[in-house]
Amino acid sequence: MTADRVDVRFPSGGIECAAWFYQGAAGAPVVVMGHGLGGVKEMRLDAFAEKFAAQGYSCLVFDYRHFGGSDGEPRQLLDIDEQLEDWAAAIAFARTRAEKIVLWGTSFGGGHVIVAAARDGHVDAVISQCPFTDGIASALATNPLVAVRVTARALRDKLGSALGRAPRTIPLADKPGATALMSSEDALDGYLALLPSGASFRNEVLARVGLDIPLRRPGRHASNVTCPILFTVCETDTVAPAKATLRHAARAPRGEVMSYPDGHFAIYVGDAFERVVADQIVFLQRVVPV
Repeated sequence: MTADRVDVRFPSGGIECAAWFYQGAAGAPVVVMGHGLGGVKEMRLDAFAEKFAAQGYSCLVFDYRHFGGSDGEPRQLLDIDEQLEDWAAAIAFARTRAEKIVLWGTSFGGGHVIVAAARDGHVDAVISQCPFTDGIASALATNPLVAVRVTARALRDKLGSALGRAPRTIPLADKPGATALMSSEDALDGYLALLPSGASFRNEVLARVGLDIPLRRPGRHASNVTCPILFTVCETDTVAPAKATLRHAARAPRGEVMSYPDGHFAIYVGDAFERVVADQIVFLQRVVPV
């Protein structure tokens, strides 16, 4: 089956978020899909959505406010609470299209879907891919000197914002040892490999989010997710440590885990992508069939 994709917009927090809607079979569940840290929908979310749509599922693939095609100023502001509001708004919009709702989030979005499902209480299934589940674990996996520099830049941005100064930014991904939110060996090449050829992309966010990330532990909400939830775990993940994710996943009442011998960025492309998305389709067909 091939699905038609249309551009849609939905309100969230007084502004509009941009999205793609893939129309699946009549009455099919809608898979609501959001990206990770600073990501936009063009960064391989269409590849996953096309696979799900080929099986008859509808998909709503959206950009967070301040990013991509969505509205919101200043640009590149990554506010975690606002992004969770965007998830709630996307779910509400999806419910105008279908009765059954699935949440699919990857990386930072993989943590968001745990929280969003726990708060909503009525979604039918969740796929949490290579999820950020524990800010402390991720901070401990970071080079200590890099962590200090990130925190310093985040403080300057936060203080400057309070004083009305221009925002300070920080790279999302950079080379090992660089001052960036992700600076592991595979981060820069892996992150930028998600972009389609010729696409423009700002590899930066406002630095203040560096103060918030270590304080967040979305995995702690897993015990409150009562629907089936599949955790797709990368065993050699340098961004979202697998050990922390497995610990949180064990507390989900209907949690399932699929582990892969791949890094955080590898499962978006190539053979690793094909393996992961095939397993996710099997999960969807079992718990929320078309």
